[in-house]
Amino acid sequence: MDNIDLLKYEKELYSKGIKLIAGTDEVGRGPLVGPVVAAAVILPPNYTLEGLNDSKKLTEKKREKYYDILFRDAVSIGLGIVDAKKIDEINILEASRLAMKLAIEDLKTKPEHILSDAMKLDNQDIPYTDIIHGDALSLSIAAASVIAKVTRDRMMYELDKKYPQYGFAKHKGYPTKLHLENLKKYGVLDNYRFTYKPVKQILQLKDSG
Repeated sequence: MDNIDLLKYEKELYSKGIKLIAGTDEVGRGPLVGPVVAAAVILPPNYTLEGLNDSKKLTEKKREKYYDILFRDAVSIGLGIVDAKKIDEINILEASRLAMKLAIEDLKTKPEHILSDAMKLDNQDIPYTDIIHGDALSLSIAAASVIAKVTRDRMMYELDKKYPQYGFAKHKGYPTKLHLENLKKYGVLDNYRFTYKPVKQILQLKDSG
């Protein structure tokens, strides 16, 4: 998929005289530990970046490269971080929505329109369009997915330095076989999401034991 396709939604808005368009996306719904992180990115009108796509389809090296380019070129970038305690309190869907709202509020330039990756954003006052698989269909959302992913991964590397025995640098908090084994072995840290099933089960075992 080339960048012509990836600017389809942006160009529709440009044609209506809307220039400040923020793409927003979040990462970290699936992990058992750590925050959900959202980014909002306003790109210059008709901006293209060869090879930029949904962060899940890019290697870590490529994401890091695009991260630096986007911070250099973007009109504005905002971040929204919602920690595990808040996720437990309001559930992951609402936490993802809140992270996007915080990312949009963190932008130094207020956008005129928002493109979100399949998320209803009725919790803020800017017009928006939610696009299913938006991170693969809109360059602005793809940019946000890269910023959010790199930001969250870096947070997991920091956690890994603190607790190397859990292997956070490898699995980034997702429930892999290695992670679940380490979780059983070393127990639940404060950064875990206590409402997530594998974590809940270990906590229940501990209580009953």
